[in-house]
Amino acid sequence: MQACTALAFNLRRKTEFLVALADYSIKCFDTGNQELVSWMRGHESSVSSISVHGSGKYAITTSTDTAQLWDLDTFQRIRKLNVRQSVGIQKVFFLPLSNTILSCFKDNSVFAWEFDTLHCKYQLSAPVEGSVLFYKVFAVTRDGRTLVAGGKSNHLHLWCLELKQLIRIIQMPEKVRAVRHLEFLPDSFDGGSNQVLGVLSQDNIMRFINIETCKLLFDIGSPEEGISTAVISPNGRYIASVMENGSLNLYSVQALTQEGNKPPPFMFKVVEDGPKYTSEANKLITKVTSGRSKRPWKSKQSKIQSRLLKLQANTSLENKENELPGGLNKNRLQALLKGFGEYPAKYRMFVWRSLLQLPENHLAFSSLIDRGIHSAFVNIQKEYPIKSGKLLRVLQRTLSALAHWSAIFAETPYMPLLAFPFVKLFQNNQLICFEVVATVVVNFCQHWFEYFPNPPVNVLGMMENVLAHHDKELLQHLIKYNVTSQVYAWPLLETLLSEVLTREEWLKAFDNIFSNHPSYFLMIVIAYVICSRASLLHCNQAADFEYFFHHRNNVDINVVIKEAYHLMEATPLEIHPQHMLDDFTPLTKGQYPVFNKYPTFIVNYQAQKWEKIRQDEIEYLRERQLAHESEAKAQEQKAEDETWYRKQKLLQEAEEQRQKILVEEEKLAEQRQRLAVVKRELKVKELQLLDASRRRFLNYQQDQVQMELKHLNDEIARKHLIKDQEVVTKEMKEEVEAHRRKMDLEDQRVQRLIEIDKEIQKIHTVAEENLARTEQKHTDTNGRLHPQRRLRHDDQDRVKHYREIVKLLHDNRVKEAELLKAMRETESKKQEDVVQNKAQLGKEQKAAAADGHRKQFLDDKMNDELELAEKLQREDGCFERLRDVKARCTERGVEVQQRPRSGSICLNDLSTLASSPHKNVFASRGGAARRRAELARQERELMAEVWRLRRRLTSRAQARHPPARSPATTWSP
Repeated sequence: MQACTALAFNLRRKTEFLVALADYSIKCFDTGNQELVSWMRGHESSVSSISVHGSGKYAITTSTDTAQLWDLDTFQRIRKLNVRQSVGIQKVFFLPLSNTILSCFKDNSVFAWEFDTLHCKYQLSAPVEGSVLFYKVFAVTRDGRTLVAGGKSNHLHLWCLELKQLIRIIQMPEKVRAVRHLEFLPDSFDGGSNQVLGVLSQDNIMRFINIETCKLLFDIGSPEEGISTAVISPNGRYIASVMENGSLNLYSVQALTQEGNKPPPFMFKVVEDGPKYTSEANKLITKVTSGRSKRPWKSKQSKIQSRLLKLQANTSLENKENELPGGLNKNRLQALLKGFGEYPAKYRMFVWRSLLQLPENHLAFSSLIDRGIHSAFVNIQKEYPIKSGKLLRVLQRTLSALAHWSAIFAETPYMPLLAFPFVKLFQNNQLICFEVVATVVVNFCQHWFEYFPNPPVNVLGMMENVLAHHDKELLQHLIKYNVTSQVYAWPLLETLLSEVLTREEWLKAFDNIFSNHPSYFLMIVIAYVICSRASLLHCNQAADFEYFFHHRNNVDINVVIKEAYHLMEATPLEIHPQHMLDDFTPLTKGQYPVFNKYPTFIVNYQAQKWEKIRQDEIEYLRERQLAHESEAKAQEQKAEDETWYRKQKLLQEAEEQRQKILVEEEKLAEQRQRLAVVKRELKVKELQLLDASRRRFLNYQQDQVQMELKHLNDEIARKHLIKDQEVVTKEMKEEVEAHRRKMDLEDQRVQRLIEIDKEIQKIHTVAEENLARTEQKHTDTNGRLHPQRRLRHDDQDRVKHYREIVKLLHDNRVKEAELLKAMRETESKKQEDVVQNKAQLGKEQKAAAADGHRKQFLDDKMNDELELAEKLQREDGCFERLRDVKARCTERGVEVQQRPRSGSICLNDLSTLASSPHKNVFASRGGAARRRAELARQERELMAEVWRLRRRLTSRAQARHPPARSPATTWSP
């Protein structure tokens, strides 16, 4: 995912190749298995070229600051070539068919090194006077004997490496102003001493010339379809070129040279006098002449045109100060500017970079960027809200780099306004953007910071003197309304006219500013004021003047530019800003110059002041954070306190309400206690009566069964023919009777469990009432007399009620005697059937015995619950009452016995409630399935109630005797 900067093939392993990437690394890939072989690092800038030794075992990688020699077997660095940063390296490469390394530097020096020892073999002598050019591109013949070098000129230097001398200077046609690429065209029959050289120039046309005869053989490319780069195949048959439009063209060398190899037709040739030169350099110069037509493969005529190229005699005599980087000339640019008024938009940025002579110090700029965002511009988006995030980041980085370069720019408030126009133009190249702004500050903002933090009164004074000389009336009008140069000149200076001009006007203005002396910038500001005199003379308020110089106005920029040129020529020397400002000085290469033209003590004081403010702000923020935390804790504590007081209030209200309820409950408890005693006695009596009635009813049912069985036997004897049917009917009736008796027994046990549960609940209620009475006993001592009287009244009522019960019992006994008499009369009749039904009764007894486990289960559960109730009564001091209950039960015929293992009460006779005459469901003979379902449901409800009662009793027992609590555990309010 990195851009490629250089490629190299022809390694010892043919499937491998080297590639240099934009992150300064070199990688080796294998095309066979498509894998990364090695990753080499060590360069600190982009690698511009890779040269491979003839054996394919070694490679040299070149960047602007160093060249490194690598072993391609181990991919380890062997040696490193270090140079001074001010010199720089152009190219380092192996010479073919030799162990010599050739290194070419930016100061035009060329050294040859022995590969084995890396000792310097020789240095090429400096070119003769008048032929010096800065070498950019190189080419070597295949035999390694001839070196051709070119640069920003139409001259080529031809060196003989055996003689270490410059043997020829080849002058290309006038259209060639700079050479971008050189490459020899191989030939199988020249023995490696290549004669044809391909020259790619700035016009994107590649011309092939013969270096011996200096004849132009053919060329490829055109101004409409230019060549970006080209390479020639090793056998010299094909030329591959990448065009400017992105296409890839492949040319056949044989087709290109076919027409050129034909013999030329007969033609007149005119001998012309050439210019006379006497210098040694001119003796070496040879013109390149055309040996055939410009486009031989496109020509429709067979005639060959001969061209005689005039040598530019005064090329070496031009003013060196007017020569600019990129092959431009300042005088020519100024002439072009005066003719058209502006530079072409397509080439404007290139022209600006050449005029400003930007050094492009990548390492120095990287060191400034690596320092990060300056603290003064961290929150720049708050003061300058820019919609484009990219533009904001570029502005922030550019201002930070300026602040790291010089501390004054971190304190200058108008620096973002000054830099923003250039940031918007060069946002895709931050290095150029920074250097343009720095060059503008150094040259066009001279003496601006001498009175910092005030405006440059010295510069404004110069401008006011010029305005006074050329337009006194306008100056007097401005003075009349107290409009100083800080109002009409300084806003235009600090914004570089970007507030009052459109984009096109601003670009046109700076085309002229960058092409002239730095004083022209001051003149164009004065010219803008003078050209606006008609509008300014009508202004009579300070606010109007301020608005005028901060907004766009109806002023023709072309008139302003012409007026500025007039001011440059017509201003006297004693007040001319050119006399007081230095000439244009470009930034130094390698490192940026030191910028300290400002009062350092003020900047240091402001920096200290800002640092103190920053520290105070940090301390304030820390204290505010602590205050917020304290306030939050106080609010939290306040909320907790309010919650605690609210809970205490609720508890107090609940306690008062509870006390009132307890007073009322105490009274009700006494009444419930008395009523419970009466109910318990009545219940015991009722149980006794129900038990007697149930027994009589069971005897009656048994007699009925016996009578029915006898009747059935008689029917069987009479109806012998339907014996089988009767047998089935008998079995069904026996099953029904068995289930009925089983259900009767289970109903008795369930009813008894219900009664026991109620008894336990009553006992528990009595225990709770006793506990509450004991706790409040000391408060109700005086109120016991009234309850005693009411108890005596209740005893009288109870005696009266008992008498009624005795009367009812007497009536029941009379009825029972009558029933017993009737039963004895029928007993004699059924005596005979006893023997016959004995066997039948045995079967029924066995069926009843099969369900005995259910009765045993219910007995065990009742005994356990009674044992728990007895334990609770013993703890509460109510065991005496329970003994009274047992005594009364014994008097009424209920058997009570003590279990030896636990001492609990066991009630054996549970056949009381189920025999009640009011329970018709137990007396019915039909619906066996319904009775079984009802019995199962009652059994489940009984077990659930038993377990609930047991859990309730257990929890209350634990509540009376809670376990000891650990001292480490505390309770919050």
